[in-house]
Amino acid sequence: MKPLKRPVRRAILVVHVAASAGWLGLTLGLLALALTAYTTETTSMIEASYRSMNVFTDWLVLPVALLTLLSGLVLSLGTKWGLARHRWVYIKFWLTVATTGASVLVLRPGVSRAADVVASGGVVAEPRDLLMGPAVSLTAYLFMTVISVLKPWGLTRRGRRKRVLASSPKVVDERSMRQTA
Repeated sequence: MKPLKRPVRRAILVVHVAASAGWLGLTLGLLALALTAYTTETTSMIEASYRSMNVFTDWLVLPVALLTLLSGLVLSLGTKWGLARHRWVYIKFWLTVATTGASVLVLRPGVSRAADVVASGGVVAEPRDLLMGPAVSLTAYLFMTVISVLKPWGLTRRGRRKRVLASSPKVVDERSMRQTA
């Protein structure tokens, strides 16, 4: 992919940071609602918590997750960081894919089932399961935020290989020969 021009890169970076912060906040809200449902004994509060979680997971989680994933992918491919050049970018990408998949395939159906059960007057069999999903996701998002700021671990094997090839005089000579030919 061609490197992004500065205004485009900055705009996508703003979108990525805003979407990521939104996803983190949304997950914190889901955790608060799940914790409320888990710790309260008031049936109406439990039902309200699960119904609220259902609205969040039905309408917000997937769009925010996909926006975060897409903007991060565009940034990684359109900047010097690359998708597989630096370990922190690579780890963030795969964690984002995993948490997006878990949100869609596990969290959303679980919350939907819980909302249906409490709406029909039943009791959720394992309310702890609905507490663990947002807790694990929140931990993953905080970890991704930390590595985005600190940028640890250096280059991947591919990144080191590309750096060596780019700085090699032989490669430079071959490039200049191709351009003059």
